[in-house]
Amino acid sequence: MRDFATDVVLTDGVLELRPLRSSDREGLYAAASDPATWAQHPAKGRAERPVFDPYFDFLLGAGGTLVAIEVATGTILGCSRFYDVPDQPDGIAIGFTFLGCAHWGGAWNRRMKALMVGHVLQSRPEVWLHIAPDNVRSQIASGRVGAVHQYDADLDMGQGPVPYKCYTITAQSWADATRTPIEA
Repeated sequence: MRDFATDVVLTDGVLELRPLRSSDREGLYAAASDPATWAQHPAKGRAERPVFDPYFDFLLGAGGTLVAIEVATGTILGCSRFYDVPDQPDGIAIGFTFLGCAHWGGAWNRRMKALMVGHVLQSRPEVWLHIAPDNVRSQIASGRVGAVHQYDADLDMGQGPVPYKCYTITAQSWADATRTPIEA
């Protein structure tokens, strides 16, 4: 990613995002081990160790992955990743995101997106999101933080072309969608 820092630590005092380390494997697996987490995701078996471990290795090797940690407890909640947009040469995307089921419901996802979106919008006019067509939960959650569907495309994110719904968040769409404060 040209001219974009991905090895950052972002925090709001409640949530910390920091670069993924090999020592995070067990903590991230604990967050990923509930099958409900992956029910609407194309990799439905990711709660199983033989599927999770290659995913973790991919995230670690690909770079740009930030692990989400609850500051008060030090518990790993999930992760997300900055990556280049395959069909937008200067675009930066946020994706490969998941939170363990215990942290669903809006506030944690919104905190994570606030930190990452804010970081991207410092140097880019928009943030891209790529969501599987059948992942309705993520499509709804993304809309709640200002994401606007732009088009559908088959994109190669490193494992061959896959269909995605392509969304953007701009500073204005983010501001319009997030006028209310984040809950503690």
